[in-house]
Amino acid sequence: MPVPLYQAKAELFRTLGHPARIRVLELLSERDHPVHELLEAIDIEQSNLSQQLAVLRRAGLVAQRREGGAVVYAVSVPGVPELLRIARRLLADVLDDQGALKAELERDSAGTTPTPEPAADASAATRA
Repeated sequence: MPVPLYQAKAELFRTLGHPARIRVLELLSERDHPVHELLEAIDIEQSNLSQQLAVLRRAGLVAQRREGGAVVYAVSVPGVPELLRIARRLLADVLDDQGALKAELERDSAGTTPTPEPAADASAATRA
């Protein structure tokens, strides 16, 4: 039985669910990097980085090649940089919303009363 699309998407997001993997993808979105450069840029042990790179390789998001004595990694899917940019914008939007809520809470605790939202149409609520 084929894997439903939503399961495949969930697996992709699970793959992206580690800070080191996100950082690796950000770095590789800029340019290809040998492992030693990734280690310098990410504050984790070499064994942990190797594990994270293996997860990304199995998911098909990065590829490796040998150049002389170095192993060089590259993003293997062109959409990865765009996905990271969208995630950054989404996070900024969420934080903006949280900032607006925080400002409202601060105004409320300072003694100002927020303007109540208009009541919803009762007939519309019963139709829902």
